[in-house]
Amino acid sequence: MLFFSDNAAPVHPKVMEAIANANSADQAYDGDRWSNQLDDRFSQLFEQPVSVMWVPSGTAANCIALSELCLPHQAIICHKESHIETDECGAPGFYTAGAKLLHADGKGAKITPDTVLDLLNIIRPDVHQAQAAIISITNATEYGQTYAPQEVSALGALCRDKGLKLHMDGARFANAIVSRNCSPADMTAKAGVDALSFGCVKNGGMNAEALIYFNPKYMHHSQYRRKRAGHLLSKGRFLAAQLLAMLENDLWLENAKAANDAASIIADACGNRLIFPTEANEIFVRLSAQEAATLRSKGFDFYDWGEGQARLVTSWHHSKEDVMPLADAINAL
Repeated sequence: MLFFSDNAAPVHPKVMEAIANANSADQAYDGDRWSNQLDDRFSQLFEQPVSVMWVPSGTAANCIALSELCLPHQAIICHKESHIETDECGAPGFYTAGAKLLHADGKGAKITPDTVLDLLNIIRPDVHQAQAAIISITNATEYGQTYAPQEVSALGALCRDKGLKLHMDGARFANAIVSRNCSPADMTAKAGVDALSFGCVKNGGMNAEALIYFNPKYMHHSQYRRKRAGHLLSKGRFLAAQLLAMLENDLWLENAKAANDAASIIADACGNRLIFPTEANEIFVRLSAQEAATLRSKGFDFYDWGEGQARLVTSWHHSKEDVMPLADAINAL
């Protein structure tokens, strides 16, 4: 009955088991045998050598990456409704010591090379204006829309042409990969992404995310940034164990598929109430205040998304049997 957020979902049993199995004496911080496997395991996943750092939150993953790729006097181009703009309490500016967020527009919270160029073309090349250093995109976006590898590649090509870096906020990266039926490498490394925040918590994890650099040179300073920000946990093996469990037998994709499939069932019931196509595990619908109250009176929990709109989010643990009562209730409105 809870469709408020995938952050509220239970931890997957295999992840919980992995945490329990890591409960033995080992090296502290990130010197343990679980943490030491991350680079190799993620390198296999992304088909090239990568450097991986565990952190306890998506905010930390995003902002440590941005602070590594953007100097304090520079600027970060992002959608005006991106997560780093609307839901991180100014953390990008805090971590980067003052870098400016430049807002692009675009339907479904997606940006394109054209919308980026619109911003770049009005920045004077002088010391009076912050010069852009990086583009940050969210995949899947705050409106549940996904970038195709070709769309990311187009942004990557623009970055190379303009001397910019490319960051991907992948809190729901698994949902985007399942939705687009593509390889993780095609969506990132092969498309020109420099840094990826690889989501785990929304996909069945407890408190672990992965910051992935496709150029290992960025890792050295980021290790100090993590420590300085208070995110170098002394028993980091419990975070590393969660990430490894997610990769084992593609659990991360299995979980995302379950969430996406559940969202599709609800979306089919919404019909012309849908505000955006449902491409991942978020459904945005038109509901009057009375209709929202009716659904809540039946026990369904969800997020109001402005006047006359609502957001419904499915999670890895939702089965068809779990979501059909909500679909039926929406049909009955």
